[in-house]
Amino acid sequence: MKIGLPLFRLRSEQMAAIAQHAEKLGFESVWIPEHLVLPTRITSRYPYSADGVAPFRVDTPHLDPLILLAQIAAVTNRIRLGTNIYLLPLRHPIAVARMAMSLDVVSKGRFTLGVGIGWLAEEFDAVGVDFTTRAARTRESIRVLRLLWSEPEIEFHGRFFSFGPVKFEPKPVQQPRLPIVLGGETEAALRRAASLGDGWYGVGHTPETAALQVRKLRELLAQCGRPQEPFEITVSHAGETLTREEVERYAEIGVQRVVVLPWRRSQDAEAEIERLAAAVLPPAGSLGSSA
Repeated sequence: MKIGLPLFRLRSEQMAAIAQHAEKLGFESVWIPEHLVLPTRITSRYPYSADGVAPFRVDTPHLDPLILLAQIAAVTNRIRLGTNIYLLPLRHPIAVARMAMSLDVVSKGRFTLGVGIGWLAEEFDAVGVDFTTRAARTRESIRVLRLLWSEPEIEFHGRFFSFGPVKFEPKPVQQPRLPIVLGGETEAALRRAASLGDGWYGVGHTPETAALQVRKLRELLAQCGRPQEPFEITVSHAGETLTREEVERYAEIGVQRVVVLPWRRSQDAEAEIERLAAAVLPPAGSLGSSA
């Protein structure tokens, strides 16, 4: 079982040091969320809480996650780097392909691009992107990313994007492709992940709730003709503590990675990841880095 940490509730200047410490302790990955812009007042419903209220203030500072992960890549050697979740439909896929490939190259093949379609309509309005077409835009963008990362010459003509023929070099370090995992908890989100993704990232789970989604994903993968293809299931744990028993239960149901946030305040992060490492990591303090 891979154990990761979300670099959330941290000041940006802390992230590289905490990631370094996490690598030394044996954590497998670190993950950074994002928003491109936030409205002064959120009216959209946040889909991952019972009351629909987002767990952050609209003036919360946000730095670009790919730039932050590049900084972390420069001071680490093994720990995997991921986004949870990057809002793919807000950008042109050529720009995303260039940034993601660059991070994969400078990290020597340690990047996982976690993407989602977004939930904040006001964010789409701010950049002039149609909120109602975000799912279709995401599907088309993933097709573009994979072509750019694999083909020597690319020409694409779709509903939202049209270009080429073009050259795109270099290719990502990871082959046959840089992994894309998709987030979201709805039936439509699970189907998108099963049909398009190299994995799925679930939010706020226990072993019991994760088991329901894993079962649905296995059924959807079979329906999509992908029952034997590699597909990595990651869930963020609902709670600040994680036990070895819970890790074993996650593994039994088919989860490959658990991401857990053990601190409430940034000043407690170092002590809390040490406590978590002692509770769930092997005595040698290393789980590997997972290519």
